[in-house]
Amino acid sequence: MTWIFLTAGLVLAGLAVLAVAAARVVIAARGLNRELAQINEQFRLKQDLKG
Repeated sequence: MTWIFLTAGLVLAGLAVLAVAAARVVIAARGLNRELAQINEQFRLKQDLKG
């Protein structure tokens, strides 16, 4: 019975690690998306100035 609890605990700990990593990836992707939007806007403004 102890092995079952130990295994369940390890599984939950592993899932928690994966959840934290997934959250960090999502946050980084949102930041990258914001940066790309800024760069895209700069290129649009540059094209508008050229005519």
